[in-house]
Amino acid sequence: MAKAKTWTAALVVIGDEILSGRTQDKNVGQLATWLNGQGIRLEEVRVVPDRIERIAEAVNALRAKHDYLFTTGGIGPTHDDITVDAVAAAFEVPVIAHPEARQILEDYYRDRPGGLTEARLRMARTPKGAELLRNPYSGAPGIRIDNVYILAGVPAIAASMLEALTGELEGGKPVTSVTVGARAPESDVADLLRETEAANPGVAIGSYPFFRDGGYGSNFVIRSEDAELAQRTGEELAARLREAGFEPVEGGL
Repeated sequence: MAKAKTWTAALVVIGDEILSGRTQDKNVGQLATWLNGQGIRLEEVRVVPDRIERIAEAVNALRAKHDYLFTTGGIGPTHDDITVDAVAAAFEVPVIAHPEARQILEDYYRDRPGGLTEARLRMARTPKGAELLRNPYSGAPGIRIDNVYILAGVPAIAASMLEALTGELEGGKPVTSVTVGARAPESDVADLLRETEAANPGVAIGSYPFFRDGGYGSNFVIRSEDAELAQRTGEELAARLREAGFEPVEGGL
C-alpha cells in the first residue's frame, strides 16, 4: 500500500524589525496551527531582512522544496514594503497595478479619511500573473502567485487572509497531538520515550522539560496523523511512566 503524501509548507518572515527584536513575531505559530487544520505541515521558517535580493533568494529556495510557501510582512503602503517587488524578481516577472486590487481599495477608502492616496495605492501592486487573496479585515488583498502566498505582517490581518483561504488548499490529514505530563526529568525517561516511539510506528514523541515550583518536570507530546494511534500511544506512555514511578498527567503540566 502506497504511503500517503505528506503536504508541506514553508514560511518566509520578512522584516528588519523582526530581526532587530523590536517586533515579536506571532505569525509562525498562527500559520502552523492553521496549516495543521488543512492537513499541511509547516516544515521550515526563514526570517530575512528588508532586502529584495535576500527575499527573492529565500522565496526561490523554499517554493521549490515545499508544496506551499507563505510570506508575511512588507506589503503595506510605505517605501520599505518591498515584498511584492522581491517576489516578482524571484519569478522574473514585472510588477503591475492590479485592476481588481485597485477597485477593492477604491471601494474600501471611498468614505474613509484621506481617501485612496498614492501611498495606499501601493497596496494594489502585484507580480504580473498573480491572483488576489481576500482580506475581510482591512480591505487590502493578499496575493497568490503559483504556490506562493503573500500575506500581511500584522497578525490580525494575516489571520483574516488565512481564514478566507480555509478549505481552499489541497492537503492530507491533520496531525493530532496528545500531551502527557509528569514530574520526571527528561534524562530519567529518555530510554522510555525512545522505546515507546519505536513500538508505535507512525507517531513522533517530543519532550519539553520545565523547572517549576522548585522541581523538574516534562511534557511529552505525541503527534500522529492517526488520531486513534496518538491516543493509544499516549495511554501507553502514561502507563510506562507510572511503572517507572512518575505519575502521568493527561493534558500535560
